[in-house]
Amino acid sequence: MSTIATHEELELIRALPRLRRFALTLTRNTADADDLVQDTCHKALAKRAMKPEGAKLESWLYTLMRNMWIDEVRKRKVRLGRGVVDAAEDTELKIGPAGEDAVYVKQARAMIARLPEGLASVFLLVNVEGHSYREAADILQIPIGTVMSRLSTARLRLAAMLGTERYAA
Repeated sequence: MSTIATHEELELIRALPRLRRFALTLTRNTADADDLVQDTCHKALAKRAMKPEGAKLESWLYTLMRNMWIDEVRKRKVRLGRGVVDAAEDTELKIGPAGEDAVYVKQARAMIARLPEGLASVFLLVNVEGHSYREAADILQIPIGTVMSRLSTARLRLAAMLGTERYAA
């Protein structure tokens, strides 16, 4: 067995921070997000032949992750006594920047985490990760108009949380 990583494996490794941010918007819990990232990577490596021809690896990974989380949520509804901790209450989120920037990053993450999942996912994919509306629509398997509407709503809610009407126009 070779220890040299393939191009796709290197792409997967480079995508890990973005996958983790997306997982946090879905799960609202650090431990669940880490598990979801790990499970997504495992499934992606095991099923790499199932990636649609011409599809971007990162978009395919987001779609895999989203579908896996939906399956997990369905399973949890059946289980008793298992819930999800709200990210705003989670004190384990580790961030890199120091000082004042760290405070702003933590506040921004908490504000995004307070958005409903559908709004948070769209906001993260478009505004944080830089995906186009079309790419976000494909990843989330929703119409592009829904992406635009949710993004607008997310921006307005975040602006309201900041106490500003700057984005309302």
